[in-house]
Amino acid sequence: MSARKPYPSDVSDDEWALVAPYLTMLPEDAGQREHTLREVFNGLRYVIKT
Repeated sequence: MSARKPYPSDVSDDEWALVAPYLTMLPEDAGQREHTLREVFNGLRYVIKT
C-alpha cells in the first residue's frame, strides 16, 4: 500500500479479504496494472460515498 493518508472510506483489511478474491482475475503484478486493485477499490468507494 502507498504512503498516502488513508481516507475514512478506505476498505479495511477484513473487507479487502472478503472482496479481493472476486476482483483478482489477473495476478496483482500483471504488467498492465499501474495501481493496485486495493487502491482502485478505495477510489471507487470514495467516489460512491461522496
